[in-house]
Amino acid sequence: MATSRDRLGTLEAEGSSGRQGYSGVEVVLSSDPATPAPLCPHGPTLMFVKVNQGKEETRRFYACSACRDRKDCSFFQWEDEKLSGARLAAREAHNRSCQPPLSRSQCVERYLKFIELPLSQRKFCQSCQQLLLPDDEEKHHEHQVVGDVSITQLKRPSKLLYPLENKKTNAQYLFADRSCLFLVDLLSNLGFRRVLCVGTPRYSQFYMEDSFCHYNMFNHHFFDGKAALEVCKTFLQEDKGEGVIMVTDPPFGGLVEPLAVTFKKLIAMWKEGHSQDNSQKELPIFWIFPYFFESRICQFFPSFCMLDYQVDYDNHALYKHGKTGRKQSPVRIFTNIPPNKIILPIEEGYRFCPLCQRYVSLENQHCEHCNSCTSKDGRKWNHCFLCKKCVKPSWIHCSICNHCALPDHSCKGPKDGCFICGELDHKRSACPNISTSKKVNKAVRKQKQRKSNKMKMETTKGQSMNHTSATRKKKRRERTHQYLCS
Repeated sequence: MATSRDRLGTLEAEGSSGRQGYSGVEVVLSSDPATPAPLCPHGPTLMFVKVNQGKEETRRFYACSACRDRKDCSFFQWEDEKLSGARLAAREAHNRSCQPPLSRSQCVERYLKFIELPLSQRKFCQSCQQLLLPDDEEKHHEHQVVGDVSITQLKRPSKLLYPLENKKTNAQYLFADRSCLFLVDLLSNLGFRRVLCVGTPRYSQFYMEDSFCHYNMFNHHFFDGKAALEVCKTFLQEDKGEGVIMVTDPPFGGLVEPLAVTFKKLIAMWKEGHSQDNSQKELPIFWIFPYFFESRICQFFPSFCMLDYQVDYDNHALYKHGKTGRKQSPVRIFTNIPPNKIILPIEEGYRFCPLCQRYVSLENQHCEHCNSCTSKDGRKWNHCFLCKKCVKPSWIHCSICNHCALPDHSCKGPKDGCFICGELDHKRSACPNISTSKKVNKAVRKQKQRKSNKMKMETTKGQSMNHTSATRKKKRRERTHQYLCS
């Protein structure tokens, strides 16, 4: 994202936490701080636990925070697993081998040399996605190389880099020009001078050390250690924290919980530069995410509201503004900035609601019963007097479920909420029946273990008997063969 600002600070997000797509797996955020998580190539891992409706597998495990597919990062370790020194050393060596070939200081050194070159010698290898120095050209003579790279192009790396397309790790969707211009103008009109962009992968070779940190947003890990952390802290606390805003566009497959924990740490870092008089102030944030995560985001950040503005992307087939029904972009901006200060473009189909004191989409009609403009997806929603709320126009009230849903929904289908008791007002980690569930599951596991051991013993016994029988048959065949040959 290009912005008209005095300075731009960027934090690189390493891929996406793919645990969102796995039902029955929850992240555990209350691990003992005295026991650090093991490291994978993407930094500290996250702890997860497998849960299912009505039962819980209490054995926790560590897995990569950034990759949802084991093919991309094969790290797996049980919480209580003990590793040998040789295995730990092999893991450390593997982690080192997976790091970028160039350090941050090397990237900066190459960048300074690159901008000093005359325009005719500034070249970019599209095959390797790398800025080239004169000494590099021989290695890339068979590659697709772009010449005459201008300073303007260097300031907009997304125009040079190809977006990554692996949806389970590093899928990158770029804002359309319409959304970029809106965000730039909005930030400028709100008076922000510095932008902390959290989630700008592969930009390391385009920025100086004081403007970029290699960072994992799912575990608050700075790959270049304390020096990088201090760069981020200095950027946030400059001018006592005034005039800075954090803009983040996380991978949509990422879990909200670890993202929220990370963002709260960045907020705390920003607050350290404030005086006690400003302790109630918050770091301004734009969190760009699909609208159906509204309840989860507001659970962690009650001061946030969701804007009606539809964020669209150039290289995504579905996330487009202006389409109707379910095909329009579901991506919105969550912010702690008062919505009455944010003007949405009237020419793009937004209007100001004097009752809500905020801009909404044209189809988002004010409901007198809810006393709010209730639509989330750009369509006109209908008020259900039985549910006492507005619902999507395609939903109807089901007398069996006693709530609104699609006409062809399954009344017995899985529901959101607690995996243990099925209630919708809390998650498994806060369930009052969790201790009872653990006792039941422990007994079930012991019973399964006894059954498994019994089956193993029977299998071993059967294999032994089968081996004896096969030996006898073999001896009979040998005696018969000897008799026929004699």
